Amino acid sequence: MNSVNTSNELNDLLNGQNVHIQLSVPQLVEKATSRGEAVLTSTGAVKAETGKYTGRSPKDKFFVEEDISKDKIDWGSVNFPISSEIFSSLYNKVINHLKLKDELYVFKGFAGADKESRLSLQVFTEYAWHNLFVHQLFIRPTEEELTSHEAQFTILCAPSFKADPAIDGTNSETFIIVSLEKRIILIGGTEYAGEMKKSIFTIMNYLLPEQGILSMHCSSNVGEKGDVALFFGLSGTGKTTLSADADRKLIGDDEHGWSDNGVFNIEGGCYAKAINLTRENEPQIFDAIRFGSVLENVVVDPETRIADYDDISLTENTRAAYPLQAIDNIVDPSVAGHPNTIIFLTADAFGVLPPISKLTKEQAMYHFLSGFTSKLAGTERGITTPQATFSTCFGSPFLPLPATVYAEMLGKKIDQHNAQVFLVNTGWTGGEYGVGKRMKLSYTRAMVRAALKGQLDNVKTDSGSVFALAIPTEVPGVPSTVLNPRDAWADPLAYDKKANELANQFRENFNKFGSVSEEIVSKGGPIN
Repeated sequence: MNSVNTSNELNDLLNGQNVHIQLSVPQLVEKATSRGEAVLTSTGAVKAETGKYTGRSPKDKFFVEEDISKDKIDWGSVNFPISSEIFSSLYNKVINHLKLKDELYVFKGFAGADKESRLSLQVFTEYAWHNLFVHQLFIRPTEEELTSHEAQFTILCAPSFKADPAIDGTNSETFIIVSLEKRIILIGGTEYAGEMKKSIFTIMNYLLPEQGILSMHCSSNVGEKGDVALFFGLSGTGKTTLSADADRKLIGDDEHGWSDNGVFNIEGGCYAKAINLTRENEPQIFDAIRFGSVLENVVVDPETRIADYDDISLTENTRAAYPLQAIDNIVDPSVAGHPNTIIFLTADAFGVLPPISKLTKEQAMYHFLSGFTSKLAGTERGITTPQATFSTCFGSPFLPLPATVYAEMLGKKIDQHNAQVFLVNTGWTGGEYGVGKRMKLSYTRAMVRAALKGQLDNVKTDSGSVFALAIPTEVPGVPSTVLNPRDAWADPLAYDKKANELANQFRENFNKFGSVSEEIVSKGGPIN
């Protein structure tokens, strides 16, 4: 990736009297706690709250409409355009805002463990805890790399600067604006740290395919024999949990690229959900939350400073950010060979999809484009029953290019490397949400391990229900009664009715992919 000259304004900002560049973790912890931005917890992690924004603001994210990218971006309900005039005006306001801060923090690092395609970046933050967050989430440079570091992309994060929509042309006080031409990301009006992480991921989803590299919203790990697995899934499906396996080394938990050389992590850390976290269920994540880690919106006892991971009074989207090195069994550097096994994770609250099934290439592309999971009753205002949610390629909010670009690249990779693809339902069995039960994590782990070990490659399968998925009849360590979802329901006819309802929602969602081949639709989707 070619570097670009840093603008005069950025140079002035970088050389300002108020700037702290590349502070160490202890220094950032001291700054964050002494300035009242965060508190120290019993494990040594710092805990910060993000105010009213406890998650991403997708309606406030824009791409500047520019000649170099306007014909490539998939404009629509995810990627919103904004004019270069609005960007320039806000850019100048943010620069001036940051210049007036008592202290400003700069992190220099990389996105992408593959040195041939990595992106060098710098992040300006007005909060020390935000700088600690990016220090742990992005790839930290060596001292030698730092001496020659020249940023190809810059984030300017100014949460205390709030836009005026009537004057600034935004949708609200919050804005996340990407200029691919200027190679700058503006973030204002929100303290949610995940905006910085996901903005860089969005950039990589634009830049990597141009180099013939598939960018992926997935976790990844590798076995003792070098066998690589990918885990795709939306939030809450178990992507981070299932990839954190004591018997396998973690490559990364969320963002990866797949090049001609193999898989590499885009990040240098993990951003795990902390809701209901226990050492028993997720020991690697639980033990990674120590000095230097960041807890976001987790309730902490004011006296003991012990985190209560079951308390969702601030938000259900509680998070823990920590470097990969906080986990014992990792691949360092975060690169590995080509995947042998690909797992698509879904949390089906309808209780329709089997707990594990083998996919053909056409089915893999169909379910990759669909990106299905469920929203549960009570998680959002107005939702009283489970609702099907479709996020293209299991990462729609972060994909600037048309979905078919990523799907076609995945299909070619599956063919080239003969990867086995499985659909795993971590959701409900024996009935829909409120009637059935959530699939036991121990069963899901057993099914995933069997898939990774090749124990399901030649087993007998049933083609259950309207989805025509190949369901293994036996999986070591899992009762056969839970494998076929229709058998797990007390009323098989009620199952058939619910399965047809969900199949119709799949079909309706897939209608938006007008350019997809008929073979994927006819061989990959539900039976008509």
